[in-house]
Amino acid sequence: MKAMPTLEGGLRIDSEDLADWEVLRSITIDATACDTDLANRLGGIISPEAGGEDWQEFVVPDLREAFQDELSQIGATIEAAMFEADGGPGSIWITREDGFAWYSSFNQARLALEEQFAFGDSESLSPKGLTTHRRSAFIRSRFYCAIQGLLLEHVIK
Repeated sequence: MKAMPTLEGGLRIDSEDLADWEVLRSITIDATACDTDLANRLGGIISPEAGGEDWQEFVVPDLREAFQDELSQIGATIEAAMFEADGGPGSIWITREDGFAWYSSFNQARLALEEQFAFGDSESLSPKGLTTHRRSAFIRSRFYCAIQGLLLEHVIK
C-alpha cells in the first residue's frame, strides 16, 4: 500500500491487492470493536462534578451520531473503491472536504485498539514479543497513525 499527497491538497491511497483492502476495511472494524463506544468512553471521563450527567445526556448522543456517520462514510468509500478495483490494485482519493472524516475514523480505530490492547508507549514496545493477533493490531495502529500524520500535513489545514 502506498499513500501520497495530491496536487489538489488531498491524499491518495493506492491499494495493491486484497490484503491492502482488508487493512483499509479494518478501520471501521477496529473502531467499533470495543464493548463501549468511543462517545460513551469519552463521556465516562467527565466527572459528575464537572457536568458528567449533562455530558451523557446532551453531548454523547450527538458525538456518537457524528462518529457513526464518519465511519459509515469511510466504510462506504472503501467498499466502493474495493468493488471498483475488484479486490486488485486501486486507489482511494481523500479530498480536503473528506479529510476530517478520515482523520476521525483513523483516530477512532486507534483509540479502540489502545483500549483493547493497551499498547501504551509504542516507542518502547517490541512487536517481536507480541502474539500474532496483538502484533497485527499494533501494526494497524501504527499504520493508522502514519496516515493521520499525512492527513494533518497535507490535507487538514
